[in-house]
Amino acid sequence: MLKVPSRHNERLRQLLDAIHADEELAQLYRSANINAVDRSGINDHGEVHVQIVANAALRLLRLLADAGIEPSVVTDHGLEASDAEVLVVLAACLHDIGIAVHRDDHERYSLILAYTKARQLLSQVYPEPALTALVCDTLHAIIAHDADQRCLTLEAGVVKVADALDMTQGRSRIPFEAGSVSIHSVSAQAVSSVAIERGEERPVRVVIKLSNSAGIFQVDELLKRKLSNSTLAPYVEVEASVEGDEERKLIGIYRL
Repeated sequence: MLKVPSRHNERLRQLLDAIHADEELAQLYRSANINAVDRSGINDHGEVHVQIVANAALRLLRLLADAGIEPSVVTDHGLEASDAEVLVVLAACLHDIGIAVHRDDHERYSLILAYTKARQLLSQVYPEPALTALVCDTLHAIIAHDADQRCLTLEAGVVKVADALDMTQGRSRIPFEAGSVSIHSVSAQAVSSVAIERGEERPVRVVIKLSNSAGIFQVDELLKRKLSNSTLAPYVEVEASVEGDEERKLIGIYRL
């Protein structure tokens, strides 16, 4: 069951109820994980990943809102900041369901499956024209979680960065085969923790603790790449450090 803080957001609570009752979506998660883990030999892309991304997305969005950064659904559609929370949670829930079809090019397969599913879930919460506006921006956030796809909305950038932040202790979003020894697998195991905090110079600071310096590969090749091609680049700083037995070595603070 997906658990995220609804924070007095009634529409978000209604969406969560609809997601919990959706047996088709639950099976899409299971089928996606079969294709990812059992058939492709890569890491989890099912319910656990959705839980992590949805909570990270909400945390990012709320920190940005606290800093006065206006969501795109408010600017462009005249909706409310609470509706942006609904959007990023739904996009997090649907962004990887295309892996149920194939891991390769899954972002595009996710679009095919997500259009109908997004309309089904949101129609229980929103009337037209807000329904279609939110569906369109949800689909945009789904396709834009591809590292090379340009984000056009704040919410898409939130989902993109949240997806990359699921990288602790072998949960890297960079595919690698289980049991293999490579920079991908060694660096993935080196990420001890990821925290999303209120920043000092920017609204958001992502604090990454590594067990050894190999983990910086994850920061450079995944997080920085996605962050640089998102709408969040001006608002996020990344701090990476190696935690030793006797000392903490700061590798760097990145501001793009």
